[in-house]
Amino acid sequence: MVRPLVLMALALGIAATSPLPALAQGTLEDYRRAASLEDRYAGLVTNVVDDARWDEVASAFVLRRTVEGGHEFVVLDPESGTEAAAFDHEAVAGALGARMDESLDPDALPFSSFRYLADTPEDRGEPLAAPARHPILFTARGTPYRCTPVPVRCDRHDGAGQGGGASQGGGASWGGAAGGRATAENPLASPDGAMEAWVQDHNIRVRRAGEDSILFRTHDGSEGNAYAPGTLRWSPDSRALAVHRIVPGYRRQIHFVESSPRDQLQPRLHTRDYTKPGDVLDRPSPVLIHPARGEKVEVDPALFPNPYSLSTPSWREDSRDFTMEYNERGHERFRVIGVDAETGGARAIIDEDPDTFFYYRPVSQDGKYFRHDVEDGRQVIWMSERDGWAHLYLHDGETGELLNPITEGDWLVRDVVTVDEERREIILAASGVDPEQDPYFVHFYRIGFDGGDLVPLTDADGDHSILLSPDREYYLATWSRVDLPPITELRRMSDGEVLARPGEGDHSALLAAGWHPPEVFWAMGRDGETPIRGIIQRPSNFDPDRVYPVVESIYAGPHDFHVPTSFQVMPPRGMLEVAELGFITVMIDGMGTAGRSKAFHDVAWKDLGDAGFPDRILWHEAVAEAHDWYDLETVGIYGGSAGGQNALGALLFHPEFYHVAVAHNGCHDNRMDKIWWNELWMGWPLGSHYDASSNVVHAHRLQGRLLLTVGEMDTNVDPASTYQVADALIRAGKEFDFFVVPGGGHARGPEHVRKRWDFLVQHVMGVTPPNWNRVELEEG
Repeated sequence: MVRPLVLMALALGIAATSPLPALAQGTLEDYRRAASLEDRYAGLVTNVVDDARWDEVASAFVLRRTVEGGHEFVVLDPESGTEAAAFDHEAVAGALGARMDESLDPDALPFSSFRYLADTPEDRGEPLAAPARHPILFTARGTPYRCTPVPVRCDRHDGAGQGGGASQGGGASWGGAAGGRATAENPLASPDGAMEAWVQDHNIRVRRAGEDSILFRTHDGSEGNAYAPGTLRWSPDSRALAVHRIVPGYRRQIHFVESSPRDQLQPRLHTRDYTKPGDVLDRPSPVLIHPARGEKVEVDPALFPNPYSLSTPSWREDSRDFTMEYNERGHERFRVIGVDAETGGARAIIDEDPDTFFYYRPVSQDGKYFRHDVEDGRQVIWMSERDGWAHLYLHDGETGELLNPITEGDWLVRDVVTVDEERREIILAASGVDPEQDPYFVHFYRIGFDGGDLVPLTDADGDHSILLSPDREYYLATWSRVDLPPITELRRMSDGEVLARPGEGDHSALLAAGWHPPEVFWAMGRDGETPIRGIIQRPSNFDPDRVYPVVESIYAGPHDFHVPTSFQVMPPRGMLEVAELGFITVMIDGMGTAGRSKAFHDVAWKDLGDAGFPDRILWHEAVAEAHDWYDLETVGIYGGSAGGQNALGALLFHPEFYHVAVAHNGCHDNRMDKIWWNELWMGWPLGSHYDASSNVVHAHRLQGRLLLTVGEMDTNVDPASTYQVADALIRAGKEFDFFVVPGGGHARGPEHVRKRWDFLVQHVMGVTPPNWNRVELEEG
């Protein structure tokens, strides 16, 4: 419905059949209420296990659970399912308070985690039967403390620091890791201690331990093609060395002028290395060396001709060969390469050759890379999207032959928690297995290497996480939804039976304070077949009989999906606060984001300008059909970083739908941003498709209202990207607002948030914002 028609009907005294416009939106009272939401809602959800870990001393799970006014710590025995206080909270508060010379609340102790110490002679009067009788170690306000239980006494602790919980899952670091620097003063000793190797004057040197004479040396290293000491690796049998020789690429630097440093009057220049798309990269070449034989073999580069990265050599335990991972420039090929330790001959163990990109980020970090070598590489568990979904496959580790799929179906593996080679069993996280549930919800399963039955470990209608006991006999499963606070269950692995429910979130006080859960809304995407998910956030004083202008919070980065699936009191990117000003705020995961099929993800390939907008617009229109209070007359949008690119792109590429945008620290031309993120989605070599997605190239198309903001010290996205789009807009004769934060970084600070609120209130709502030169945002 169109707001002017409703206003006209009211002016004429006609009884309008449509909802009334929202009144008194964008007032100073609304601003103050929005600014106070986080404090207003803090601590209003109780009985939530918000931290859990396994404690080796206690042989039990240690939980932190929310209570009114703070937290409590409890120990949960997995065998009996019973719980007890982790320590005497009253006594610790008194003893620690005395040591810190302040009064402490036992429900608000100044530490978030602790660990038990094994009983020591000075602590042992009788055998310590209960965990609560062990000393505890923690850090409070930066200082480590140790508290003994009988009598309770807390003292500063000069030994090891605080322990914490261990995360589940894992994976290689993105881009690989190098070892220490092998120099003549700090040589790399062979495993048997008989030889030492190092790099000197760009060349390899090897000597026998305790001798000065050189056993082996290379002569072909130079400054422009040097042996890299950080890549030097001995074989476990001490017979061979593997190392990379590297031709250096272009070292691009970018510069920042800090206009207003706090410690001096004059500006300060900052410089940092910053590789961008299209730059020439280092070119590594692996070399195999047999020092005792005086032999050196350069590995044939046929299998790694154009590396974006080539991982440091990793030897098999039996020294028969070493492996490397080759990520081709442009990310359209990824190989696991084996190199024979005797001949230096290379073979492809895994050869991933997708039609678009290989998402090489580890699956534990939301990517699609997972590799586990079984029995010293005789077999390899590998993740691939070769059938259109992210699944696990078992390959022969010598020949690369596919032995069998481990998982399959129209769903995806989201993480691998554990691989048990003895049982030949995997515990994994997956989404979309149950067609009756939200396809983004994470559930956990057991499955054998042979791809047998997929055994569910979780089943509730929500988004899950788990924590395993070290013997994998028990686990904690925690689940929630955007409208349901977390529930934590203790389960037995053998049959999945629920043994205890130590946490069942209670958000009744939060609801009484005016908090509204987001509404999950689904609508068909551009293909007419794929459902698109988004959430709708209402203000706390929402009136369904009135209409509300709509503002979209956008972040369409393909590295993940971004709409929340689990419970959050404060949804991301300020959605709740913006809604409180008198808007309906929404967030949508259009095509091109992760978390669904490969085809869904591939929409972003070489087209970041798409940003899922065709799906987003259809979603908005479907909401408007379903809810009379959803007003699309003037649609606003805001985002930062990749979302900043998206927000301005909404005005440039879809001006018929989006009318007002706030773009913060955007990567407005993907050639100006960091190489790893942009080449992963836009590919290499650079081409006209970069122009097609560039806000700078298309700046002349601006029609709506635009606020550009940038922090002059943003070290994530080059601030020049924002300055260049501003320059293009000025040269095109366009009107826009430009807000620079001196000393500001990539994150959005309070000065940006208020500017964003003002711009949306003024241009989407049509209300003049408060005069901040006369009034304060904070009351008092």
